[in-house]
Order: sequence, then structure tokens, then C-alpha cells
Amino acid sequence: MSTLALQSPATEPRRLTPSGLVALLLLPIALVNSVGFLWPVVNLLRMSFQEAQASGALGAGFTLDTWRETLGDWFTLELIANSVGVSLLITVLTLIASYPIALYLHRSRGLMRTVLMVLVVAPLLTSAVVRTYGWIAILSDRGLIANALMALGVSSPPSLMFNLTGVVIGLTEILMPYMILALLSGFGRLDPRLEEAARTLGANPFQTFRRVVLPLTAPGIALGSLLCFVLAISSFVTPKLLGGGRVFLLATEVYDQAIVTLNWPLAAALSMIVLIVFGLSLALYGRVLRLVA
Repeated sequence: MSTLALQSPATEPRRLTPSGLVALLLLPIALVNSVGFLWPVVNLLRMSFQEAQASGALGAGFTLDTWRETLGDWFTLELIANSVGVSLLITVLTLIASYPIALYLHRSRGLMRTVLMVLVVAPLLTSAVVRTYGWIAILSDRGLIANALMALGVSSPPSLMFNLTGVVIGLTEILMPYMILALLSGFGRLDPRLEEAARTLGANPFQTFRRVVLPLTAPGIALGSLLCFVLAISSFVTPKLLGGGRVFLLATEVYDQAIVTLNWPLAAALSMIVLIVFGLSLALYGRVLRLVA
């Protein structure tokens, strides 16, 4: 008998099932996410239930005092509402400013499209800190806008720094490239022939935009809004510099509690609240996407 005939079926190599192959391929990224994201989040959650000592050290005991004081404090509740409201305002302003640019870029062809795409991506190659300092030079009391208004005869120009106005202006400009790129990724269903068909049927430009262009670009609007909202509510550098410590948001308060007052349990609790807001935003995005898809 040949060797093949004498070979036992048990000695044949075992093949992976499709589900097993998928699990094996996902294992590396699952390990990376567990070490780089899941473990720090669990550590933050554990830290939020520890006691905060005056020296900045963490007590070994388990307590609910931090969460009880956090959720029962009107300042914290107002801080959460203010952070969400400011982030929504920045998202809306960013969408209004970015949508015409993204639509024009989507319809451009050839060299013009390349040039415009470079102009959109170029700000992302510069640090947000550098761009924020650029806005300080523009918005400060002796900056470009104030000097221009005084040259026009305005004796006391409005203050655009160390208040919410400067933070909104700075973050809107900084987040515009992200919004434009997200909008472009969702403009794939926009076909110029559909607009031509609407105009042929008697629709004016506004009706064409409202009934054809806007519904087809809704997935891009949802994606861009989610991205900008998450980036706005978690932004720290721009609110800290342009707000001058007078604009209180979740990210700046986490920094103050962790670095200034050394209250790490409170900083961890506020960080978990930010993650909860992220989760709610993703859930809302999923529902909106199912409605517009």
C-alpha cells in the first residue's frame, strides 16, 4: 500500500473556518485597542471611584462621593450643558461655512480641483497650537481686527479674546478642513444629472438644492457634524488659549482638576462624562444615518 493510503485522516492539517479566520485577523487590532484604549478607560473609571486626598494622592478605598458631588453640583451640570451647547454651535457654524466650499470642490475638475484640495488639506499640516496663536494675533485687543476697526474710526472695538466669541471663531476655522473632507466623502451619491433632471422638470435653484442636493448629501452632513462635534467638545488647546481661563468647558476643566488642583478622581469622572457624550453622539449618528441612507 502507498503512504497516502496508510495515512490516518486525523493527521490531515486542520483548516480554519471563515469565522475563525476573521477572528484571527481581528486579534491584533483587538489587542492593540485593548491595551491602548480599553485599559486606560477602565483605569479612568476605577480612578473616579477612589478617594481624593489633599496632597493629590489617591486613596485606596472605594467611594461614590466623587460621582455624587459631580452629578449633584450645579456648576458641573452647567459645565456639561455649556460644553454641549458650544460644541453644537461650532458644529453648525462649521457646517454653514464648509458646505459651499465642499460642494464647489466636488463639482470642480482638473487643476482647479487639485489646487482647492491642497488648500483644504494644507491647514492640517500645521499644528493647532500654531493656528491658535495666529488667531491670537488677529483677535487680540491690539490685533489685526482691532487695529482695522480703530483705523475706520471705531474708538472701542469689541473684545474678541478671552471670551466665548474668540473660542467659537478659532475652533470653527480649525475644524473646517475636517468638515470639508467629511462632506466630500459623503457626496458620492450626488449626480449632476439628477440636478439637470430637476431643472428640466421646472424646479428653481432653491428647490433643486432642497429636494435633490441636500437629501443626497445628508450622509456627509451627518458624518461631518459628528466629527466636528466630537473634536469641538474634546478640544483643549484652543479654548484654553483663546478663552484665557474664562471659558469653562469639559476639556479645560479636566485639565484644571488633574494638573492645577490635583483632584484626579474628579478629573476621571469628568473624562467619563465626555466619553458618555461621545457614545450618545455615536448613537444619534447611527439613527440619523438610518433615516437618511
